[in-house]
Amino acid sequence: MSKMHALTGNEAAAYAMKQIDPDVVPAYPITPQTELMQTFAQYVADGAVQTEMILVESEHSAMSAGVGASAAGARVMIATSANGLALMWEIVYITASSRLPIVMAVVNRALSGPINIHCDHSDSMGCRDAGWIQIYSENCQEVYDNMVQALRISEHKDVLLPVMSTHDGFIISHTVERVDALKDEEVKKFVGEYKSLYPLLDVSKPVTYGPLDLQDYYFEHKKQQAEAMKIAKRVILEVGEEYGKLSGRSYGLFDEYQTEDAEYIIIALGSTAGTAKAAVDDMRAMGKKVGVIKLRVFRPFPAPELVQALSNAKAVAVLDRSEGFSGIGGPLFQEVRSALYRKADMPVSGYVYGLGGRDITPEMIAGVFGDLKEGRIHEDEAFHLGVRE
Repeated sequence: MSKMHALTGNEAAAYAMKQIDPDVVPAYPITPQTELMQTFAQYVADGAVQTEMILVESEHSAMSAGVGASAAGARVMIATSANGLALMWEIVYITASSRLPIVMAVVNRALSGPINIHCDHSDSMGCRDAGWIQIYSENCQEVYDNMVQALRISEHKDVLLPVMSTHDGFIISHTVERVDALKDEEVKKFVGEYKSLYPLLDVSKPVTYGPLDLQDYYFEHKKQQAEAMKIAKRVILEVGEEYGKLSGRSYGLFDEYQTEDAEYIIIALGSTAGTAKAAVDDMRAMGKKVGVIKLRVFRPFPAPELVQALSNAKAVAVLDRSEGFSGIGGPLFQEVRSALYRKADMPVSGYVYGLGGRDITPEMIAGVFGDLKEGRIHEDEAFHLGVRE
């Protein structure tokens, strides 16, 4: 039977890490992630885990230490935000290219400049093509659940890709909510004992990590990563179903809310999905057929599944909490529109909102639905929702 806790999003992530008890956790503080690692460091100090915690001089060093530990055969978890993730940039690519199953909590925060410590998704979206699986959380319960599942997904022998499990800075990271946690022994059994397939320290079976890889094999190795990302979709669904049987909370690639007969649908990531659901409830009470799709998994992108989910809608709006600087919209909008390109009759409208932590309200969501109903579609240029002109 699960135990109820009152936890912030950061504490929920740290609690999941405690129950998992990873071998190595490299750590460097950055707002709003600091509380996460501070909480886990207390578990280490109290002897609640056997983890080797490595305190390093930068986020670049943190990820580098994680790569070394994972290549050696250790189970590794890590956390960062914003500029810290940007400083890891080089090693983020190396982690995925080396097929190292590291799980990293990314507490979403705006990237400088100007300096801003509040939420948007510019940090994780900046890494969207780095070869990491990306999972987004709506609330503290999902932060906990996604951290536990991320390890199973990452370490699956057919995947072996790192996972970013993200949650919105301050909005979730520092907000206390009810979290139903599994028992320690249940989590231990669910994630299982980690056994690296190709440990660097197994001298009886020598392997090479990070070699010079030129025209002869580089392309083939990239293709292998791409195939693993495709396979990850199946594994994510299998793990989500198994976790549902254990916890009562099943997970898929995305969550549909009031979409069965919806004429107009909004697609969003993270905590904004909760705001959108509240707006939908209000509008449903007035007889308006609207719905929300909360995208949980951004990488691998569930294109055919989304197309099917949107098949009966008249129009779709995509909310991006990051600016793509493409001139036509944010990264989520571009992915959705690409997925729907064969459905020429499906209007897709792009909105950029909430940059640097600016609020989005149910009234603003209702305004987006109003735009869809009135045919005000932003397909060729993103509309910046809630910005001062």
